[in-house]
Amino acid sequence: MASIIYSTIDDLQAARRIANTLVEEQLVACVNIVPGIESFYRWKGKIEIEQENLILAKTTDENVEKTIQRLKVIHPYEVPDIIVIPITGGLEEYLTYIKNQTE
Repeated sequence: MASIIYSTIDDLQAARRIANTLVEEQLVACVNIVPGIESFYRWKGKIEIEQENLILAKTTDENVEKTIQRLKVIHPYEVPDIIVIPITGGLEEYLTYIKNQTE
């Protein structure tokens, strides 16, 4: 099946570079960037509030680990927010598209 890799980043241009790299390297079929989210989190004992951009990358289950490893390398955060969300269903033609674009 397929998965969505969820991540956040504060810089929109960096989000675009990450998206382009992941698609160019055929690790993912598609990336959506949702700008302007507000993130509240605890970091090094302090509550932080930041404007970030949400990255949603669609890939096959076979590419999840490779995508995570690549994202860790190109993401500027010390500990990037990288979460995998399994896709349990959807339009079969779109799921086939994801598979075809990442082979």
